[in-house]
Amino acid sequence: MTPIFEKDNLTTLTHQATELLKTLISTPSFSREEDDTARHLEEFLQKKAIPFHRKKNNIWALNQHFDATKPTLLLNSHHDTVKPNKSWTLNPFEPLERDGKLYGLGSNDAGGCLVSLIATFCYFYERKDMAYNIALVASAEEEISGKEGLEIVVPDLPPIEFAIVGEPTEMHLAVAEKGLLVLDCTARGKSGHAARDEGENALYKAIKDIEWITGYRFPKVSPTLGPVKMSVTMINAGTQHNVVPDTCTFTVDVRVTEQYTLEEVVEEIQANIQSEVDARSVRLRPSSIPNEHAIVQAGLRLGRNTYGSPTTSDQALLECPSLKMGPGDSGRSHTADEFIYLHEIEAGIAQYVKMLEEVV
Repeated sequence: MTPIFEKDNLTTLTHQATELLKTLISTPSFSREEDDTARHLEEFLQKKAIPFHRKKNNIWALNQHFDATKPTLLLNSHHDTVKPNKSWTLNPFEPLERDGKLYGLGSNDAGGCLVSLIATFCYFYERKDMAYNIALVASAEEEISGKEGLEIVVPDLPPIEFAIVGEPTEMHLAVAEKGLLVLDCTARGKSGHAARDEGENALYKAIKDIEWITGYRFPKVSPTLGPVKMSVTMINAGTQHNVVPDTCTFTVDVRVTEQYTLEEVVEEIQANIQSEVDARSVRLRPSSIPNEHAIVQAGLRLGRNTYGSPTTSDQALLECPSLKMGPGDSGRSHTADEFIYLHEIEAGIAQYVKMLEEVV
């Protein structure tokens, strides 16, 4: 067996990953517009003589000696990006190395994670002695929770025993992630003239409901993720100053822990407010992996910490246990002049490989 952290081996993997990341940065890949980065990923795998599949803008591959009698673990990250905000002072599509950093849109979220996972997959690709198969998926539409990303690939994969989802966590272990519910609520009243005692003010009804939402605490609290969190983020009512509004709409952002299903949360809210409640989706579910799982224990032995993540990723689309972990810092995501440290890519590959060696 080739020593994993033979310096030349790690250096080569890091160089290839960094060069691929520069190519991805230089190629715009906004959500639903990832055609060109998907093509670059295809070209990278072709040069490695690794067969792959493409579905829409998702690219996936399996290890060379795939064995259907063995369980499969998934390595996944995304290649779409948000659009650059107006505060960028650098060209977001020009990869720039400076002071040990690589600047560029998507460098931190989640290009560094993706190329590190690809390098890890390439390292294990030809191995014959593994207890697990390895599936790699570079997915699209993650930034918009789109329906033509990882979700359409999973049915084509072998059954997944567990997954590592690459997001910037400083290589710490996000062992749980909150799910997301977006609720569109409508309070209904009756219009009338504001100067007379007429009508039923839908805005006042909505305010009562919002007061309940802001004050209510779901009784079950997650030991990792804490409580379910509800935030009213939008409200709209009225047509002009002298007309009592007959309709008021408001939007609620709900971050759900593994203590509840999304359906249970919707039912609880609807039972306690007068407004109509319409959930945009119940796709983005909470996810977790037990602390006792072998992959988590491997990370703990390397001195990493476990925590619960309040943000949502492609983990929400997986029904298997999943660990969110990757190089980079979540605080840099979606920021102007986004960057990743070059040493983070090398350390990310090294940790991914060390942890998988203990499992596969």
